[in-house]
Amino acid sequence: MEVQLVPRVEHLERLQGLLGRFPAVALLGARQVGKTTLALQVAAAWDGPVVRFDLEDPDTVARLEEPKIALGAREGLVVIDEVQRRPDLFPVLRVLVDRPESSARFLLLGSASPDLLRQSSESLAGRIAYHALGGLSTAEVGMAARDQLWLRGGFPRSFLATSDAASSEWCRLFVNTFLERDLPQLGFRTPAITLHRFWRMLAHYHGQTWSGAEPACALGVAESTIRGYLDILTGALVVQQLQPWHENLKKRQVKSPKIYLSDTGLLHSLLGVETRESLEGNPKVGASWEGFVLQEVIRTLRARSEECFFWATHGGSELDLLVVRGDQRRGFEVKRTTAPRTTRSMHHARQDLKLEALTVIHAGSETFQLSEVVRAVAFERIREDLEPMS
Repeated sequence: MEVQLVPRVEHLERLQGLLGRFPAVALLGARQVGKTTLALQVAAAWDGPVVRFDLEDPDTVARLEEPKIALGAREGLVVIDEVQRRPDLFPVLRVLVDRPESSARFLLLGSASPDLLRQSSESLAGRIAYHALGGLSTAEVGMAARDQLWLRGGFPRSFLATSDAASSEWCRLFVNTFLERDLPQLGFRTPAITLHRFWRMLAHYHGQTWSGAEPACALGVAESTIRGYLDILTGALVVQQLQPWHENLKKRQVKSPKIYLSDTGLLHSLLGVETRESLEGNPKVGASWEGFVLQEVIRTLRARSEECFFWATHGGSELDLLVVRGDQRRGFEVKRTTAPRTTRSMHHARQDLKLEALTVIHAGSETFQLSEVVRAVAFERIREDLEPMS
């Protein structure tokens, strides 16, 4: 099936808005997540000339041998796909967007985080906006398809596969291609077999606080090397590090990040899980569901990655998600149960973090108050019962 079968209206509108305000917009997301399809939709709706450069196409690369000449005369929308392959373009783009007479808008598609695209932040600072494109969400596929989305993940071709087996095969092939071709193109030279072993280990850390000692010992390398592997996969947008929140409290707080694979389909593939039945019997089922729900909550809140944290103390108190925007602090716990209860940990989190609200996302079908200050929200109702951050 084609990616176009799933409309991504919110992302389309967001990109159109950013292109109206910034001369350059970077659309960032993992390989195969649907960036090109979305860019083509932006181009189809664009009122004016459109030109596209695909930096994986040898003909395009030849056309950009003199980038200032090739791009300088362009008007309208200029789409450059896989821009991380040509970091030398960013200084040229800065010159072009600074021309007073320029009416061009540049939509740059990349498979790496802004930290890896350092040239863009240095050369286009103040001129470029970033938009992250993740996998499909329940807002796009419908809450009725939530179990399929959880099992198969949000990569469009995996979600839309003809069967669970076909979806699992797609994920396995993606992992191999990503390690053997895509990462080397980003400039990483770590052997694919080493990163494959590490990625499989990382799947077992999904939802846990990071410690590099065990994987370093297993792979026979230094912890600093293991940290480098983690940063590689994070920079390539297939792993997420949820940073710890810590402030001047009397309690000793955890200061290592929490690790989540960015897509549950890839997580399940790396765990050897192919069906819903095998997922339910897997020891990581709770962590998998937690990561899936947290992604949906963050999207519903329209929170940015730099606003999202977890919190934990060495005394055992913890909070799955803390969202901080300005003076707002909202806390979230994920419970894979139909009958959630308040806990001592929730009380400590609400008190120590001075939360304006604490919400428990659960697997039941009803939303109700657990106490005066703690509300239980059914996962299937989060889009109705959770308000976006103001």
